[in-house]
Amino acid sequence: MSGAADDVDGLATEASAHPGIALDALPTAEFVAVMNDRDARLAGAVRAQATRIARVIDEASERMRRGGRLIYVGAGTSGRLGVLDASEVPPTFGVEPGIVVGIIAGGPDALVTSAEGVEDDPTAGAADVDAAGVGAADTAVGIAASGRTPYVIGALERARERGALTVGLSCNTGTPVSAAAELAIEVAVGPEVLAGSTRLGAGTATKLVLNTISTGVMVRLGKTYRSLMVDVKASNAKLRRRATRIVCEATGADETQAVRALEQADWGAKLAIAMLATGLSAPDARAALDAAGGVLGRLIGD
Repeated sequence: MSGAADDVDGLATEASAHPGIALDALPTAEFVAVMNDRDARLAGAVRAQATRIARVIDEASERMRRGGRLIYVGAGTSGRLGVLDASEVPPTFGVEPGIVVGIIAGGPDALVTSAEGVEDDPTAGAADVDAAGVGAADTAVGIAASGRTPYVIGALERARERGALTVGLSCNTGTPVSAAAELAIEVAVGPEVLAGSTRLGAGTATKLVLNTISTGVMVRLGKTYRSLMVDVKASNAKLRRRATRIVCEATGADETQAVRALEQADWGAKLAIAMLATGLSAPDARAALDAAGGVLGRLIGD
């Protein structure tokens, strides 16, 4: 396991997408076009994994209904992307910060200062999984562009020992990270414009997958209504304006009615929508929502 990262020379993500091209000699506009053309192909690579991504969403959301968490584990860029996605879930969907967790090799300092050497230590990955208290209700997603990062492999193996559902997310195929996990998502992005710089195409593709997983899980858990973020926390002027717009769109109410309901609902958009749609008071609408499992569509229809 400790040697899993040793042989990376043959990986697609280590190659150049344009062998022989002199990026430093290109006019800037041509360089931008090269980058953009490469990025345009990434969505297709993600779509090729749609069935596997959907399975992860379904299984992770079912575990979360039983009190589990979605836990991302990675090193370097992969770890930073996991932490980023985890940190954006609470304000977007109104869940507690501990529901989606990002673990990065080297700890929080590695978010802003390179700690690349830690990625070679599988025991550190296992220790971080232990420290996070990963359990049988959790879903652990190990993220590694190369698919060979020892830290991530160690984390996945320990998470699996502890009974968690394990998912390997990589940007190569047939990888050790995939082998260490129960479910594998392998986004074959191919070579990078800047050879070996997996923060580029691999990083973008990884963010696309994480966006889909976290959003899909929240949708399955009833944190949205239609295409609206009804559980968004209206904690500032911009978000209060957004909440008002959401309530108006969901109910057909005018702005004055929406603001009045939001004030009564302590600026909770989901509760305000339930109140306006059912005619119930805030306490009664809250009780009705609870009876519907917090899923607005069950209460007022789609």
